[in-house]
Amino acid sequence: MKTHLAKYVLSMGWLAGWLSWNAVADVPPIPPPPIAPAAPVAPAVANAGGPRIQFETPTYDFGKINSGAVVKHDFIFTNTGTATLEVTDVRPGCGCTTAGAWTKTVEPGQTGTIPIQFNSGNFSGPVQKNVTVTCNVASQPQTILYFKGTIWKAIDVNPTYAYFTPLADAQTNDTRIVRIVNNTDEVLTLSAPESANTSFKAELKTIKEGKEFELHISTTPPFGPGTVQGPVTVKTSSTNMPVITVNAIVMVQPVVLAMPSQITLPGGPLAVPTKMTVTVRNNGSSVMAVSEPTVTVAGVEAVIQELQAGKVYSVNLTFPTGFEVGAGQRAELTVKTTHPQYPLIRVPIFQTPRPAQQPPTIPPPPAVPAHALVTPIPPPPPVPPKAQ
Repeated sequence: MKTHLAKYVLSMGWLAGWLSWNAVADVPPIPPPPIAPAAPVAPAVANAGGPRIQFETPTYDFGKINSGAVVKHDFIFTNTGTATLEVTDVRPGCGCTTAGAWTKTVEPGQTGTIPIQFNSGNFSGPVQKNVTVTCNVASQPQTILYFKGTIWKAIDVNPTYAYFTPLADAQTNDTRIVRIVNNTDEVLTLSAPESANTSFKAELKTIKEGKEFELHISTTPPFGPGTVQGPVTVKTSSTNMPVITVNAIVMVQPVVLAMPSQITLPGGPLAVPTKMTVTVRNNGSSVMAVSEPTVTVAGVEAVIQELQAGKVYSVNLTFPTGFEVGAGQRAELTVKTTHPQYPLIRVPIFQTPRPAQQPPTIPPPPAVPAHALVTPIPPPPPVPPKAQ
């Protein structure tokens, strides 16, 4: 009996193990959930919509030329965008450089030109000029173009003018030096300088025989107010430059100067308080005090501030709301000084005239229908019946 029971238990254990293994072996594994593919990434857009401007080269090097030669060059550009390119302005940096008729409208993929001309007269040595191009490209509204090169002169004269700025009360003999250099292989000879104005004297000095010279130009005061000028000429042995001309200029500076020399206000009456500043400068050698600022029209506040002791002052003016210079009224700022020659400074005040008022517009009468303009004809009175 025990033997049969042992065999039965052993058989049941073996059967349970087989069923357990078979269940595991026959059931297929559950696969992991599929991985969703990554969303496609849009490629970076290198050139968004709109016009684009691209020059073949923004710099033109014309090399070495003789002074006085005129250089012409066409800057070529392409619209690399997707919309119409509009070149609205071409502005050279100085009067020696000018722009011709440029291409103002360029479709996508097409090219245009900007003709530039440079006059090398009055220049020597290395030079660089610029031209500003304005267009409708939002990210690049302006492009700078460059003209550069070297200007060669047979004879260099530097500077080509002698400029003097003496004070009205402190005029002395002053001298300016002009260097003359011969760049050719030939020996240069110069004649004695001649001055067309007796206010200037000129003397020639040789630094290096046949190659380098100095022209000394001096003033002979006194000078009255304003400007005095005159040419100083030197004859040469060079066929490239037979005559050298240097302009001598004297501009006498006032000892006491008010800037600006007049005040201009917007049209009145002023809508808001308006501030103005007048600077009083003492160019003399002695110190000067400034006081008692006064405006001939009431209501204006005037305050003096010393910016540089005895030399520079500012007069700060505040014109109130509603200020207006009346018709025929004289308005000016006056300031007293301690300078014996300029005891009172006057600065006139002007106001822009009011704009003329337009008469009120009278609306036209309403349109009347054509049939309303015709007076209706009344019907004839009835004819009484004839008597029997």
